[in-house]
Amino acid sequence: MSELTEEQQILIAMRKTLAAVIRDVTPAPGQRHPLSASTVEDVRQCLALIAAREKDLADAQGRGGERPHYADEPRAATLVSIAGLGTKRRED
Repeated sequence: MSELTEEQQILIAMRKTLAAVIRDVTPAPGQRHPLSASTVEDVRQCLALIAAREKDLADAQGRGGERPHYADEPRAATLVSIAGLGTKRRED
C-alpha cells in the first residue's frame, strides 16, 4: 500500500475527530440532544465532504472500491482445495 499524503492524513484526522465528538455528545435514549438541528446537519455535510474527497483521492491512486469493515462482519470465504481428498469411502 502506498504512503498516505498529507491531505489524506488530515482528512482521516478530521473524520476521526468529528466521529469522536458525535459519540461524546450523543445523549442516552429519551434525552434531548445538546446540538441544534442546524449543527447536526453541518456535521453531516462535513462528513459527506470528507468522504467525497477521500474517495476522489483513493480513485486517483487506483484504490477505489474500498469500504469499512466491521469487527463482527464475516470475512470473505476461504477456498479449500479438494483435489487431495481421496474418493474411497470409509466403512464403519
